[in-house]
Amino acid sequence: MFDDLRAIDVFAAARRISGLVRRTPLRHSAALSELAGGDVYLKLEHEQITGSFKLRGAYNALAVMPAEERARGVVASSAGNHGLGVAMAAQHFGVAATIFVPARAPDVKKRGIAALGATVDDQSADYDVAMTTAKAYAAGRGARYINPCLGNPLLAGQGTVGLEILEERPDTASIVLPVGGGGLLGGVASIVRRVAPMVRIIGAQSINTAAMARSLEASRVVDIPSVPTLADGLAGQIDAEALDIGQRGLDEMVVLTEDEIAEAIAWLARVESAVVEGSGAVGVSAVLHRKVATLPTPAVIVLSGGNIDPAVHERVVRSAANISRAGARD
Repeated sequence: MFDDLRAIDVFAAARRISGLVRRTPLRHSAALSELAGGDVYLKLEHEQITGSFKLRGAYNALAVMPAEERARGVVASSAGNHGLGVAMAAQHFGVAATIFVPARAPDVKKRGIAALGATVDDQSADYDVAMTTAKAYAAGRGARYINPCLGNPLLAGQGTVGLEILEERPDTASIVLPVGGGGLLGGVASIVRRVAPMVRIIGAQSINTAAMARSLEASRVVDIPSVPTLADGLAGQIDAEALDIGQRGLDEMVVLTEDEIAEAIAWLARVESAVVEGSGAVGVSAVLHRKVATLPTPAVIVLSGGNIDPAVHERVVRSAANISRAGARD
């Protein structure tokens, strides 16, 4: 990944997708800054057009495809947000898209993909089955499979998140971001390691999606069980290429419990007025629960997505409020 993805590729992606994606705000968090003892900013990718950063890589991946290949349609596997990005990019280019998602993918994501005109297949038992099925489907139809985490055009597009952070805050000392299959990490690290190598990059994921953390610990790819999680966007196994991204891109890796992620979702709603899904909240959770060993400031935490089912969000926030009231009574 770092060997052949150049900083110039990220700059080119930024020009290519300009006007198609939103340059999301970088907002100072007074509460997190007080907790960290220095300035902390939130990169609001949950306010992206499709509700997550994934649109950036999807647009760039489709934009660089030869027109005749693109016309055959595109296929993707996704926990939901990558599917939304590919569906919107396909709609923009006027091509067909088929998205394979797990059966238990959030309804808000499945409905959003369908609303953008893509075909949704939600028959897969989990994310990894969806990926295997999608690859076979694409191969059988001569269509391009758009990997959610790998491929230089996709990574260059995701890297524009890091580029925007550095352009707005060139004094950034650390970046905290969610890590699943390594797509966001790979893109951000590819630009940060080259133009601002002193920036510390910290990854966060849930205990139920900790394929990267376990693999980093073992220095080899480690499979994890498929279990329910609030951080559904980080679910799935990783491969050797993703592990390489983690090994080269991360300075520190943090793992959060499901309860800690739920607390962060509720905290973001209450303190920052931000509706953020579990996978987007893990970075804030890492700082809130003081899991980060070293957090140089100014620090930026990426809120990677906001596509959480309203009922789930309401339940998480209400549960946190009930716990808080019970604690106050005690």
